[in-house]
Amino acid sequence: MRAFEQFPRSGRPLMVKKFGGTSVADVERIRKVARLALESQRAGNDVVVVVSAMSGETNRLLGLAHQMLSRPDARELDVIAATGEQVSTALTSMAIQSEGGQSCSFLGHQLPLRTDSAFTRARIHQVEQERIRKALARGQIAVVAGFQGVDSDDNITTLGRGGSDTTAVALAAALGADVCEIYTDVEGVYTVDPRVCASGRKLKSIPYEEMLELASLGAKVLQVRSVEIAMKYEVPVHVRSTFSEEEGTWVVSREKTFESRVLAGLACERNQARVEISGIEHHPGRVAELMELLAQMNTSVDLLRHCREDVHASLAFTLAEEELLRARPSLEQLVERMGASRVHVSAGLAKVSLVGIGIRSDPWIAARVCRSLARHGIGVSDLAVNELRISGLVEGNHADEALRILHEAFLLAPTDAAEPSAAYAEGGLQ
Repeated sequence: MRAFEQFPRSGRPLMVKKFGGTSVADVERIRKVARLALESQRAGNDVVVVVSAMSGETNRLLGLAHQMLSRPDARELDVIAATGEQVSTALTSMAIQSEGGQSCSFLGHQLPLRTDSAFTRARIHQVEQERIRKALARGQIAVVAGFQGVDSDDNITTLGRGGSDTTAVALAAALGADVCEIYTDVEGVYTVDPRVCASGRKLKSIPYEEMLELASLGAKVLQVRSVEIAMKYEVPVHVRSTFSEEEGTWVVSREKTFESRVLAGLACERNQARVEISGIEHHPGRVAELMELLAQMNTSVDLLRHCREDVHASLAFTLAEEELLRARPSLEQLVERMGASRVHVSAGLAKVSLVGIGIRSDPWIAARVCRSLARHGIGVSDLAVNELRISGLVEGNHADEALRILHEAFLLAPTDAAEPSAAYAEGGLQ
């Protein structure tokens, strides 16, 4: 995303408030969103509201598309998917007016919010802000459709699942907002999904880097691209509940966090597939061929492993099952060209990850992960470790249990600020 052109500020604090699908699920909830926006404006703030489609609407629209074609064209998918936000944006603007306020709605192409042409997963290049600035100067609340933009050929594009988060943070960065508030159906960022593990604890704050890891590893509270933009432009992000007045979790720079923690939390990516290609000729360019093919399809992989076996080699990697479905025809052509002797695909897996500071430098953490799961008969494979996280694959039907086991083993230690090797090795690895 290119650097944003800065326009003069009004002198009033500026807040961007994003509301997810559950927050605008019906007319009454949309009225609540309108009241929250007006309350903030009447307190002396300029307010920009970003909304997702009403809960379940995007799935309904995509379902219609797949009834028409088993593999719909990505451009047409974006055309139909973007209509969900068009409805909720207009309704939210009307709700603000019904509550005595002034508002103006904007769709992605009306700003415009410029993106590349990677349909269904576009990346933002530029946010035009003149129309929003003018609306705010007129005393209006600007209501913007999340999730959507427009490419250089004026095609409608969408930003991928959770893309309204990215719209909101990009707007906050472009407008120089004082804060971007992400309203959702949970009260903040937790050490683990509280719907899976009841002992999950809400964090008061979390650094951008650790939130980025959690988001990239399956935590659904924020889209990963939104965290990247927030970190790059130092946008303070406040994740909170639409249905509670309690303060949520602040995503900020490390020096502004309120508490010192060794470990931030656990995340899980479900519906993962592992692909292993064996018996290919050993050649330095084989990995490059694979990565270039996946890049052409805008597909990312993880846990990539390249092993040499005499004159032959093997490649293994993981990716989402839906990505495998899309990439499979091209992968089969590549495998045939490589002359592989065997291709093995394992589906129904989950990638479980522990995120924190200095994980690679403390060998007790990896040992504790493996031992804790082994005690409960859960095998873990394809471990990958860096300074901020350790990830491994488990069978999908063991994912929830693995999260609960690891949460108890690590995040419920008496003091989170203790040295990991001391806190986690206490009592030995029995």
